[in-house]
Amino acid sequence: MSTILPLILCSLLFLNLQTSISTDTLKPTESFVDGFTLISSNQRFEFGFFSLGNSSSRDLYLGIWYYNLPFTVVWLANRNNPIRDSFGEISLKENGTLFLYSRSKGIVWSTDNITITSSFTPVLQLLDSGNLVIRDDGGNKTIFWESFDFPTDTLLPDLKLGSKLYVGLHRFLRSWKSNEDPSEGAYSFGLEPPEAPQLVLRSGSRKLSRWGPFDGTLFSGGTSLTSSPLFQNFYASNSEEVYFKYELLDESILSRLVISPTGLLQYFTWRVNSSKEWNLLLTFNSDPCDNYAKCGPYGSCYSLSSCKCLSGFMPDSPRDWGLFSYSGGCRRKHELSCGHGDGFVKYNALKFPDNPVVWGNYTNHDCEAKCLKNCSCMAYANVNVYGNGSRCVGWIGDLVDLKYLPNGGEQIYIRMAHTEIKSIADAKRKRSTVKIVSVVTVIVVLLLSGGAIWYLSWIIRHRRTDQIGRSSKAQQSGSFQYIDDNQDSGCQLPLYDLETICLACNNFSERNKIGQGGFGSVYKGELANGQEIAVKRLVEKSLQGVEELKNEIILIAKLQHRNLVKLLGCCIEGEETMLVYEYLPNKSLNNFIYDKPTRKLLTWRKRYHIIKGIARGLLYLHQDSRLRIIHRDLKTSNILLDSELNPKISDFGIARIFGTDQIQDMTKRIIGTYGYMSPEYAMNGHYSVKSDVYSFGVIVLEIISGQKNWAFHHPDHDLNLLGHTIL
Repeated sequence: MSTILPLILCSLLFLNLQTSISTDTLKPTESFVDGFTLISSNQRFEFGFFSLGNSSSRDLYLGIWYYNLPFTVVWLANRNNPIRDSFGEISLKENGTLFLYSRSKGIVWSTDNITITSSFTPVLQLLDSGNLVIRDDGGNKTIFWESFDFPTDTLLPDLKLGSKLYVGLHRFLRSWKSNEDPSEGAYSFGLEPPEAPQLVLRSGSRKLSRWGPFDGTLFSGGTSLTSSPLFQNFYASNSEEVYFKYELLDESILSRLVISPTGLLQYFTWRVNSSKEWNLLLTFNSDPCDNYAKCGPYGSCYSLSSCKCLSGFMPDSPRDWGLFSYSGGCRRKHELSCGHGDGFVKYNALKFPDNPVVWGNYTNHDCEAKCLKNCSCMAYANVNVYGNGSRCVGWIGDLVDLKYLPNGGEQIYIRMAHTEIKSIADAKRKRSTVKIVSVVTVIVVLLLSGGAIWYLSWIIRHRRTDQIGRSSKAQQSGSFQYIDDNQDSGCQLPLYDLETICLACNNFSERNKIGQGGFGSVYKGELANGQEIAVKRLVEKSLQGVEELKNEIILIAKLQHRNLVKLLGCCIEGEETMLVYEYLPNKSLNNFIYDKPTRKLLTWRKRYHIIKGIARGLLYLHQDSRLRIIHRDLKTSNILLDSELNPKISDFGIARIFGTDQIQDMTKRIIGTYGYMSPEYAMNGHYSVKSDVYSFGVIVLEIISGQKNWAFHHPDHDLNLLGHTIL
C-alpha cells in the first residue's frame, strides 16, 4: 500500500498536468516537459519537444511543426544548442520571459528580456498562424515576444521578412546544415538593405541570387514570386519597419516557403483533406539567369541561359564570350566623357541592376540631371521603391546582374557617350523611313485585296446555300455523306440532330463557349450518355465556310491516329452546320505556353513529350497514312491537349491531299496564319510537306521559349522570334 499510493498520486498529478496544458496556451503556474505539446486552436500547428531522424544521442529540440501531417518542422528555438541529456523543460516566468532548461537545470535557451507594466499578466500561446507568442492575458492582448520575429528556415503566410527599424531587428531565413541537422547552414534569404530593399539569397556573405528593388508591384526580376494563383505578395515600408510577406488566397491550402540545405528556395503546398504529400509548386531560383551577375557588367541574361551585351556594348573578351563563360562581361563601344556630351539611352524589358541608391522624390528630368552631375552614376530610373510613390533611383559604378524580361521588365536610362547616342539616333531615322514605306505598301495591298475578299465572301455564301440543299436527303438516313469530287468514295459519319446538340451545349450559352475562329465558335457540350464533346459551329457569314467544312470531314474521317483530334460526327439542319469532336479538357497549346501561371506546369519533360507527339502526328499525315496530307495551318492554337497533355493536331479546313508521287503544289488563295507560314507559301503560294515542317519548327521555338513568334520584342532589333534565333 505504501508503494501504490505514491504511484496513484503521481498518476493523478500527471493527468492534471496533461489536462492543464492540452490547449494552445501555457501560464506561468504551469510546467512543460518532453511529452507534452501545445496545439493551435485550428488544429494546424503543434509546439513541443522532438528529436530528429535516427540520432543515437537523441538530441532534443524545442520547436513547432504541422499537426497531424507528416512531421514537418517550421520553427526551432534551440537549433544551435540541442539538449544533450534527453530531458527538457520550459518555464514561463512572471516577468514574461520563457526559459528552456536541461536536466541539470542549465539554461539552454530563453527569450529576450521583456519590458512589462504592473498590469502585465503573461501567457504563452500558439496562434493559428503558427506564431508562438508571449502576450498580455489582459484585455488588450498586447504581444511582447513572437517566434515570427526569429524565423529559422521556413516562411509561413503572414510571417514578415525584413527589419523592425525602431528596435534594430532583422528577420531572415537561414537554412539547416543538413536534413538531419537543423543548426544554421550556409544559406540565408532576406530583405536587404532597408534603404533600397531587395530579396537576396546568400551563401555566407556571397550573393547567389537577387530580386529587386521593389517597383510598386513586385520585386524587379521576381516574376516567379507572383506566378502562383495561390498566394498574394505584400511589401510595406514605413518609419517603423520594412518587410515582405505573402498571404494565401485559398484557406483549404497549407503552404510554406523553405530555404533548403542546398540553397534552393522552394514553395510547397498541401491541400487539406486531399493531399497525401507536400507538393513542390515552385523553385524560385531554378532559372540559370537568377545566378547572381551571371553575365558580368553590362551583360544581360536571356532565356536558355544565354548572355548578350546591351546595345552600345561589346564583349570585354570575345574569345571567352560563349554559352557557359561570361564572367568578363561587356565594355562600352565608345568611352564616356563626363561633362562633354554624355547622355542617357532608354532601355526596356530589363531587371534592374544591383546596388541601387534612392535619392529622393524627383521628377524624371531632375533625376536625370542629378545622375549626369555625378561622373560615377551609370544609370537612373524613377521607381516606386517603397510602394508609396516614385523615387529617383541611381546606380553608381558598373551595372551588374541584368536580366532580359520580355514580360514584366523595367525601364531604365543608361549613361552613354555622345558618339553612341548620335549613332542610335541615325539608326532610328533609317528604321523610321523603312517603316513609313512599309505602312504605305501595306495600305495599298489592303485596298487592292479588299475587293477580292468581298468577292470571295459572296461566292462562299452562294456555295453554302447550294451545299445545304444537297445535304437535305442525307439527313433523313441518319448519316451524313459528302462526296469528294477528287476521290472514288464518299465519307460517312454519324449525324446528330439539332435538338440533341442544343441540349448538350446549353443552347450555345456563352458559358459553354471555349473557342473562336474564322469559321465561327466552338462550344463544350455533354451528351445524354455523359460523353463530353466539342462542337464547331459554322456561322452564316463565315469566310471559312462550307468548302472548308467539307474538306475537314473528308480528311479527318479518313485519318485515325492518337495525335490527331477525333471527329465524332456532324449536324446539318436548317441554317446550322456543325462538326462534333471529342472534347479535350486542356484546350489548345497556346493557352499553356504563353500564360505565365500555366507555363510553369510545362516541365521540360512535358514540353519534349508535346513536341514529340506533334512530330508523330505530322509524320503520320505526311508519310504513314494512306493519304499524304498537307495541313497548311499548323500553329499552337490548332494543337489541342487532352487530360494528360497529349497533343492532338486539329482544324483540317484548309488541308490538302497530295498524290503519292506529288512533291509540291501551288495556290492563289493564301490561307493560314502569318508567323507560321513558310516564306515560299506566304509569298508565292507554293506549299509542300516542307511548309508544315517550317510551321512545326516555329511551334518548337515557341514551346521552348514561351514567346510568340510575331509578338516577340527585343530592344536591339525588330526581328521576330525566328529571326532572333537565327541571329
